[in-house]
Amino acid sequence: MIMNRRQFLGATAAAALTQTAAHAQRPAVRYGVDLFSIRSQGWDAFQQLDYCAKLGARVVHFSEIRFIGSLEEAHLKKVRAHAEKLGVEIELGMRSICPTSSAFDKSQGTAEQQLTRMVDAARIVGSPIVRAFLGTSADRSGPVPLEQHIENTARVLRNCRSRIVDAGLKVAVENHAGDLQAWELKNLIEAAGKDFVGACLDSGNPLWTLEDPHLSLETLAPYVVTSHLRDSYVWRTPEGVAVRWVRFGEGNVGIREWVRKFIELCPGKTLSHEVIVAQGRPYRIFDPKFWGPYQHVRAHEFVRFLALAEAGKPLPDLPKLPREAALQKEREDLEVSIENFRALIKELS
Repeated sequence: MIMNRRQFLGATAAAALTQTAAHAQRPAVRYGVDLFSIRSQGWDAFQQLDYCAKLGARVVHFSEIRFIGSLEEAHLKKVRAHAEKLGVEIELGMRSICPTSSAFDKSQGTAEQQLTRMVDAARIVGSPIVRAFLGTSADRSGPVPLEQHIENTARVLRNCRSRIVDAGLKVAVENHAGDLQAWELKNLIEAAGKDFVGACLDSGNPLWTLEDPHLSLETLAPYVVTSHLRDSYVWRTPEGVAVRWVRFGEGNVGIREWVRKFIELCPGKTLSHEVIVAQGRPYRIFDPKFWGPYQHVRAHEFVRFLALAEAGKPLPDLPKLPREAALQKEREDLEVSIENFRALIKELS
């Protein structure tokens, strides 16, 4: 078929309109800052909000109570007013809600009491979620089986369901510090109730559970309500594997593709930078004793993690810096990560 000039121009215009419409339908990327990225700065809630606003963040994620400073109503209202003045949204978080976890702080009351306080605080400060977690990698071993920790956490959430639902919130349970693989967190959410519990998906923590972060995203995408974005580098060692968290864009786990898939699978959900640059963490996977806490790791999933390590090369140790230099580097790590992220989003747009 031969196309005349009028048909060609019409087809070209139609294609341009289709492309424009597709671009218009593409959800805007909500990016934020998890304040753990600047945990050492010693700033109060208002200073942290000011700094994040200057970086162009749409969301500031107060992942722990210490970052917001106080749960008193008057203080929370002031923080909310300041955020609204800056045009910034707030997400609020807490630490462990598992009463049998080694990370749980019993001095603050029962898990239900602590979670209820946070639900009330989130409502006051205007946060749509409360971020929480089960524990750490230490909870994968010890006198209490991980399965019991998971059930205990789900029970706490169920006990608080009416309060959470009445407040119009969701609890975002994080895959935190090596505590849970993606399928284990999925089971926890399902056991608690996915109508009011979802996932705070951390892209860096899967490597602490011998898991490919792309697998974590694929598994948890239907449950995601918010996220922590962090790049990683993994490589083989004579004893096994080493994992290091790095600035965004400097890892080898395919974080660019991870972000693209996140935007597609979790439209409208926040990508909050939690930038932690630290020394490598060794995993002595060739020592039979290592596997005690990882007896239920699935072989077909583990090989995806191992493939990432096989493609990596050893990184040198990070230098130890004096305090002021370390504080400056902490800020630079976040700022460079955001700059690299913006460049990626521009490419994807």
